[in-house]
Amino acid sequence: MNKKKILVVEDEKNISNVIRAYLIKEGFDVITAKDGKIALELFKDEEFHLIILDLMLPKISGEEICTTIRATSDVPIIMLTAKVDEDSKIEGLSIGADDYVTKPFSPRELVSRVKALLRRSYRDSSPMAEKLTFNNGDLEVDIDKMIVRKNGKNIYLTSNEFKVLVSLLTRPGQVFSREQLIELAFGYDYDGFDRTIDTHIKNIRQKIENNPKNPSYILTIYGAGYKFGGV
Repeated sequence: MNKKKILVVEDEKNISNVIRAYLIKEGFDVITAKDGKIALELFKDEEFHLIILDLMLPKISGEEICTTIRATSDVPIIMLTAKVDEDSKIEGLSIGADDYVTKPFSPRELVSRVKALLRRSYRDSSPMAEKLTFNNGDLEVDIDKMIVRKNGKNIYLTSNEFKVLVSLLTRPGQVFSREQLIELAFGYDYDGFDRTIDTHIKNIRQKIENNPKNPSYILTIYGAGYKFGGV
């Protein structure tokens, strides 16, 4: 499979170098830009599979870059910013970003977000979306065939349990409230109570975790919701 090429637009050299190093280690081809003008010039001259875009940039802002790119391309964009308020996140997503990571961040989480977004964006043309593997093959999920394997053995999940699991694992590291998981997994018209998510999570953990009382895949973020922790 050809390497996926990623453009990292970040003016802080140390952050840019860390992101680049982690992505290269995972087999990606990485090009960096230190300001908005260079980023747009690179975008015009080369084809990228994904863009990691800081918002607060010299010369041209990240918001303006995102709007300009979206006028001609649907390339996946992850916004990277120190803005943590909900309004900023909503604004970023509304102008075309696919995901939003706030500083300070874990480089491993960013890489997981990159992989997940690439899987979602290129699942029709890339074999990387056919089967997701975590923790060196401990857990395998074939989304198209709705098959889950634990240590090579098929695990039965109900349709609803599978929808909840997929909603989490395709967005690793992102924390979801019960209400958000309901919307993602079942849609806005679902008439169940939000606490039913807890039951689904409990059942899934019994089936995929080595120790359900100390889970490594579906993690509880107290006071916020759940997130997927597999790598």
